[in-house]
Amino acid sequence: MSSPATEERLGAGRYIENAAIPTGTITSVHELETVDGAKVNGVLRTRTDTRTVVSLMHPRQDLTHHVLVPELLARGFSVWTQGTRSTNNDLTLIHEQALLDVAAGQVFLRDHGFDHRVTLGHSGGATLFAFYHEQAGLAPEARLQSAPSGRSVDLSSADMPVPDAAVFMAPHPGQGALLRRLIDPSVADEADPLSVVSELDPFSPANGFAPPGESSTYTTDFIARYRTAQAERIARIDAEAKARVALADEARTRFKASSDSADRRASLAPRVLTVYRTDADLRFVDLSLDPNERPYGSLFGRRPDLTNYGLVGFARLVTPEAWMSTWSANTTNADFMRCAPGVEAPTLFVELTGDAACFPSDANSMVAALGANDVEHRRVAGTHFGGPIRPSAPTGASLAAAEIGGWLDERFPA
Repeated sequence: MSSPATEERLGAGRYIENAAIPTGTITSVHELETVDGAKVNGVLRTRTDTRTVVSLMHPRQDLTHHVLVPELLARGFSVWTQGTRSTNNDLTLIHEQALLDVAAGQVFLRDHGFDHRVTLGHSGGATLFAFYHEQAGLAPEARLQSAPSGRSVDLSSADMPVPDAAVFMAPHPGQGALLRRLIDPSVADEADPLSVVSELDPFSPANGFAPPGESSTYTTDFIARYRTAQAERIARIDAEAKARVALADEARTRFKASSDSADRRASLAPRVLTVYRTDADLRFVDLSLDPNERPYGSLFGRRPDLTNYGLVGFARLVTPEAWMSTWSANTTNADFMRCAPGVEAPTLFVELTGDAACFPSDANSMVAALGANDVEHRRVAGTHFGGPIRPSAPTGASLAAAEIGGWLDERFPA
């Protein structure tokens, strides 16, 4: 019998043993400068005479040791793993700025002499790359000039090479769209993490919640009220974020007019938002909703009724500008469905059948929205992070790697 710790790892599926990097791999570390002067880092692993490179990025995570790196290298492809300026930092993530980070990496790889550049977006990296494909494919003057908060982010002046292909593995529909269905609408007071509107509490037996580990059953009426209330909570936080951005803008305007140091301090004050309880998608505990092979629980563990109240979670601390760019479904540009028509390169979409972030209905809609003429949708057994569906089963990452490697071989033979 597995230990509780082992069961928790299998439940969340976050910790997967990597294969060894193949002998003969050449590894180099590079610091790049973006068009707006930021510094980002990347690791290039190459194989002899390989002309195709696969890029792995995530807007806020370090993917240097992603489980697919050795798998792709073993299949004869070079691999580029790169961070953004917001790696391991949700607080200030502006997706429009992250596109400038992606662009710096794509320019580096193009100038390095690779014949083919392929983006591989896993989880939140999928929407980052979909957003990049969409903006890179536009004429420079048609690209975004600012983030949703009004902050200037000049994409038109950036060199944004269009990649030759796109791979999406377990892609969720974007951090804003994801949060819209994760956020707990029963928070009664944004300043009190324990405040509860009882009739909206997803973890109350009175509303259909079963003992932890046993699939719950929510009525269609509760589900409708819950989803409406989720949208309403997002809108309330939107209003607060916009108000805080306006305060900073007003202070900057006053400072420019008077050079008063108090106004300068006011313009710099971050006015950080604290967003409690964001691990409460009903589908985590009611496995009859949008059914697939996912285990009970969320991306963070087997007990959403507890992790929902914990420190670790999406958008817990965030600046108003980052909320508007990344976490609000109402204002973000980084939404997979919005960006997908602009992904026109050959595309492989790999759905994990035990995913708790990209559900079957999501996958079907996302694939249908892609703008490429060459699109393949494949399904493999695995959890969101590439873990196995059950102990002793093959990992989803290894099954996905076989599909990705075969698909790439057909288009870009080593």
